[in-house]
Amino acid sequence: MGYALDSLLIHGGKDGDETTGAVCVPIYQTSTYRQQELGINTGWEYSRTGNPTRAALEKLIAELEGGAFGLAFASGLAAIHTVLSLFAAGDKIVLSDNIYGGTFRLLDTVLKPLGIVFEIVDTTDLDKVEAALDEESKAVYIETPANPLLSVTDIAAIAKIVKEKQKLLIVDNTFLTPYLQRPLAFGADIVIHSGTKYLGGHSDTIAGLVVATDPDLAKRLYYLQNAIGGILAPWDSFLIIRGIKTLAVRMERHVQNAQRIAKWLLDSGYVENVYYPGLKSDPGYEIQKKQADGPGGMISFVLSQEYDYRIFFRSLNLITLAESLGGVESLVCHPASMTHASIPAKIRQEVGIVDELIRLSVGIESVDDLIGDLKQAIEASRK
Repeated sequence: MGYALDSLLIHGGKDGDETTGAVCVPIYQTSTYRQQELGINTGWEYSRTGNPTRAALEKLIAELEGGAFGLAFASGLAAIHTVLSLFAAGDKIVLSDNIYGGTFRLLDTVLKPLGIVFEIVDTTDLDKVEAALDEESKAVYIETPANPLLSVTDIAAIAKIVKEKQKLLIVDNTFLTPYLQRPLAFGADIVIHSGTKYLGGHSDTIAGLVVATDPDLAKRLYYLQNAIGGILAPWDSFLIIRGIKTLAVRMERHVQNAQRIAKWLLDSGYVENVYYPGLKSDPGYEIQKKQADGPGGMISFVLSQEYDYRIFFRSLNLITLAESLGGVESLVCHPASMTHASIPAKIRQEVGIVDELIRLSVGIESVDDLIGDLKQAIEASRK
């Protein structure tokens, strides 16, 4: 009998240690393993190739995403780089038009000089996606909801187009986690996570995760993981496993708080736009309801012209100005100069990443305290 996801978060993957009875998976802090004789070992040879603590996390994330194979990396970008190393010179990647700046930078400054090309399209527009998929195209890479404008792409609809053209669909599921959204169930081939964010959940470790179902594709990804070597260390693997155990209760609070704050922002008179797929006024609201179990804990908004966003950031007391997201504490950032600074200004303006845009990762503090801090900081920033 299968368990509910809430139980799998705690007992999925490798549950404890069979040898000692330890409730938690041990940290196997070793680089290598004794071999009985030439060609005979216990299944472990060298920790870049495989480590029991990392393997426990890899099994866990695969199970949570409904996939067959999981891989853990030293960072989200190490995971993305490894996945994009599936492609060669002349291959084209179709890319969402608002996406994490680090992903864009990797494609634009590292992979493009090696001959891999990309085309930026609005992946919420299915006709544009289909038009972009030519002979050279090998994959569509999306975030949904996207970073930082929270636009929602219909995973099943994109997957149908991609499959008909025999391409790959890669989905970054960082913002929602498998607790709220499982892209493989809608036809994605590869799911990527920055485990640094909600899966770890405590802003204390850096990690990346990848899940696939097709055995041949997983074999290629495992080869690349071992060959490139950007693997997750045992201690960090342990921390991500520990973070995942409380994912359900944390995500419920993140969503609950975010819904209250998004509604308050919408009605406040302080902002020009609120981007949050949990609002009925959001263009992605219906698709989000169809493919996810909640809208997540990320909100972006644009301050009205009578407020100075620089003073707003300086005036916050409880909410922290910082890179990253998904921790128990609320974090706010300025995408144009922080997370998305590597994207050319012209492209940022075209897609809506304006200077007044603010991205808020809603934590699990008292929602009344969070609203109070936002209110006083906005009022302090009046020009």
